[in-house]
Amino acid sequence: MAELLSATEIQQMATQVPEWSVEGKTIKCLKTFKGFVEAVAFVNQLVEPAEAAGHHPDLEISYNKVTITLTTHDAGGLTKNDFAMADKISSLS
Repeated sequence: MAELLSATEIQQMATQVPEWSVEGKTIKCLKTFKGFVEAVAFVNQLVEPAEAAGHHPDLEISYNKVTITLTTHDAGGLTKNDFAMADKISSLS
């Protein structure tokens, strides 16, 4: 199991993924697209990297907006895996 990060480590790692915000034991990102089709296409891009990492985001689609939430459920909070996945997701367009 991945080790939980300290509050200091979380704040340091959060600076590396500026479009993500720390919210309790999660990090979140809101992406806005032209329309629903583009939002779903973006979500489909997440499948391969999430499967490869064995780390799956919680997703919410609302028309042209996608909210992505990451946490390491089995560790009970944020780990390096969450920030690594956030970085991968941020590199997608």
